[in-house]
Amino acid sequence: MPNARTYLDFNATAPLRPDARAAMAAALNCFGNPSSVHHEGREARALIAAARRHVAALARVSAGGVVFTSGGTEAANLALTPTLRIGSDERDFDLLLVSAGEHPCVLQGHRFAAEQVMVLPLAASGRLELAALDEALATNAGKRPLLALQAANNETGVVQPVSEAAAKVRAAGGATVCDAVQAFGRIRCSAETLCAHVLILSAHKIGGPKGAGALAFADENDHIGNVLMRGGGQERGQRAGTENVAAIAGFGAAAEAAARSLTTEAEHSKKLRDRLEDALLRIAPEAVIFGADAQRLPNTSCFAVPGTSAETLLMALDLDGVAVSSGSACSSGKVGKSHVLAAMAVEPALANGAIRVSFGWSSDEADVEHFAGAFAKAIERIQRRRAA
Repeated sequence: MPNARTYLDFNATAPLRPDARAAMAAALNCFGNPSSVHHEGREARALIAAARRHVAALARVSAGGVVFTSGGTEAANLALTPTLRIGSDERDFDLLLVSAGEHPCVLQGHRFAAEQVMVLPLAASGRLELAALDEALATNAGKRPLLALQAANNETGVVQPVSEAAAKVRAAGGATVCDAVQAFGRIRCSAETLCAHVLILSAHKIGGPKGAGALAFADENDHIGNVLMRGGGQERGQRAGTENVAAIAGFGAAAEAAARSLTTEAEHSKKLRDRLEDALLRIAPEAVIFGADAQRLPNTSCFAVPGTSAETLLMALDLDGVAVSSGSACSSGKVGKSHVLAAMAVEPALANGAIRVSFGWSSDEADVEHFAGAFAKAIERIQRRRAA
C-alpha cells in the first residue's frame, strides 16, 4: 500500500479545517458552564454566541433562529414532528410528505405515525417528481402537510427542486423542513431561497467536528412543541443539556471559513469532478454516471461500471491508497443496496456497482491523478480476471 493516501469521501465527512481545529483547541481551555453567570460561564457562552452568528450567517437566518444539536440526525428527529410550530398556528401537522431519496435519518427518524406518511417518487434523474407532489396535495386536501425534502442528495449529489416544491406546500397551508446537510457550505442555499421554514445542518460535512449540528429556523419565533431533550432549557428550550462548547466553536469556525471560500471552493470542486469524470469515461467508456443530466453538487460524482461490484472496486481503490465510498456512509459502514438508486429505477445489477467520489476544501488535482491511476489499474485487473 502506498504511503500517501487520497481522501475522496467528503460527503461522508470532511477533514477538520485548520480554523475549526484552532477554535476547538481554544475552547477546550474555556472550562466554564455556558449557563453559569460568572466570568467563566459568560466566556463559554460568548463562544457559543459567536458560533451561532457564523452558522446563521452561512444559512442566512437570524442568530436567534439557530438551535444547536449533536448532529444532523438529531436535528432531523427534532424537527420532523407533528408539533412543529410555524407562526401563530398551533395546529399539529397531520401529513408528512417525504421524498424516496431522503437520508435514513429523515426516512426513519421522523415522529409521524406510519399512516400519516406518504413517500414521493423520484424521476430517473434523481429529482423529486413534482407531479406526484401535486397529486399528493390534491388527494389530501384539508390536511396540514409537512414536506421533508433534502437540498441535495448525499449519494448522487442531485440538487432537489426545493423552492418549487416548498411553494406548492406553502400554498396548501403547509411547511417545509429541508435537509441541507450536503448543500450547506458547498452551494448557496438559505431558508429564503429554498422557501423552507427549517434547515437541517451538520458541522462535519464542511470541515467542522463530528457531533455538532443545528436547526436553522427561517423565523426565530418558530419552534418545536414536543422537544426530544428536556431539562435545563438550553437552546431556548428546544434542546436541553449543557452545550458541547468545543464542538460548537469548531462548527462556527468551519462555517465562517466555508462562507469566505464558498464560491472558489465550488468552482474548484467542479473542475476536479469534471476532470475525474473525463478520466473515468476514458478508462471505462461503459461507466454510467448517475444524475449526470440533473443539476448536481459541484463536488459529487456517483457512478458504476457495468459488471463490476462496488465492494470489489472499493477494496481495490483502498488498497491503492484511495478512499471513496459506495453510496451513503451512514448505513452501518458496509457496502449495501442503495435506496436512492432504487428510487431512480436503476437496475439492481448496475446499482450494486455504485461508487461515490466527493471532493472538498482540501482536495487538489493530485487527488484526481491518484484516483485515475488507481481506477485504471483496478479495472484492468478486474477485466483480466474476467477474461481468464
